[in-house]
Amino acid sequence: MVSRVRVWLNRTYAENVFFMDQLRDNPSGRPVEIHATHGDPDSPILAAADTAELEPQGLSPAAYVEYALDQCARHSIDVFVPVLHQAAVAAHREEFAAVGTALLAPPAEAVTTFQDKVTAYEAVRALGLPVPPWWRVRTEDELVAAVDALDADGHKACFKPAAGAGGVGFRIITRSPFSLMHLGGFPSPYVPLNLVVDALRQADSPVDWLVMPRLEEPEVSVDCLTGPDGRVRMAVGRTKNGRRRGFTLQPSFIEPARLIARAFDLHYLTNVQFRMFGDEPVLMDVNTRPAGGLHQLSQCGINAPWAAVRLALGEDPGELVPPFLGQDYAVVAGPRPVRPVSVPQPQPQPSLDERRPTPLPAVPAPDGGAPARAKPRVGEESAATPTPA
Repeated sequence: MVSRVRVWLNRTYAENVFFMDQLRDNPSGRPVEIHATHGDPDSPILAAADTAELEPQGLSPAAYVEYALDQCARHSIDVFVPVLHQAAVAAHREEFAAVGTALLAPPAEAVTTFQDKVTAYEAVRALGLPVPPWWRVRTEDELVAAVDALDADGHKACFKPAAGAGGVGFRIITRSPFSLMHLGGFPSPYVPLNLVVDALRQADSPVDWLVMPRLEEPEVSVDCLTGPDGRVRMAVGRTKNGRRRGFTLQPSFIEPARLIARAFDLHYLTNVQFRMFGDEPVLMDVNTRPAGGLHQLSQCGINAPWAAVRLALGEDPGELVPPFLGQDYAVVAGPRPVRPVSVPQPQPQPSLDERRPTPLPAVPAPDGGAPARAKPRVGEESAATPTPA
């Protein structure tokens, strides 16, 4: 009888419901059970899992590692795919192995290198690979100097956090003054330079931004699968040009991605992103985790999540070469279930008679006058007190 594999995904993004689907629909026909944790009770990840829990909020990285070790021991996790606190978790790989859990994540040193984009660009440039020109800025003067330098060379400046994931915090700088043009249509990444400068002047602390030229499409995300032995088992590019998506094995993207994966020990599933600077592909970003769009490689006949789990379990899936490249496509949204919520039961409401105030007891009036009502307590309303109609 084939033993089941139990996989845990923590605080991951919603698109990984497809990652979970591919694990269950694996070509080996091996039973897979998935445990998921998340901070958002409405994440579809929780509904898609076989078992699920809400994560505690506000844990430090060290406390989260203890939480993760407990989860792995209690749920008999075979393979853990960490996203939240990935570096801290990876630094305790031997402790997870001691409870029977393999980590599907690169070494902590590799994760740390690519958490800071400046450190990453410097390291990749040292390999002789092309990176875009960049400036690290913390003040308004540094920002203006970087934008002026890019303008002088005919480039459009943009900025993003020096440490961050995806497109969070990405903005394109324009010198056009703020006007109704910026308020029309859909929200835009364009922001007037004077507003950014004003915001920096009013900030309580310096920012940590990377300013660089806006890179052009096509964007190519190379999904890589690399073993702990340093051998790259898979490198397939996904192209993005406007709405149109596709696949590529073009060496100008694939070979630099392979070199980066080998040189920095980017074990298991990672993603290396390129864009165009003029006519040259340059590095844009490196993700040390599975990309949200990884499941799209199924259009090329590849089940990358299952191959990665096999690799984490000590098996060798061999080289993953797509038997064909899928046709161009577009990505559309679709519904996925979320867990049912417990609707609070309405509390019984008092009847009108029960709501009517109880008459206050009569007390003797001063100087022998008519009996007076007791003075209402704070928060009470006397029956004789007038109220607006």
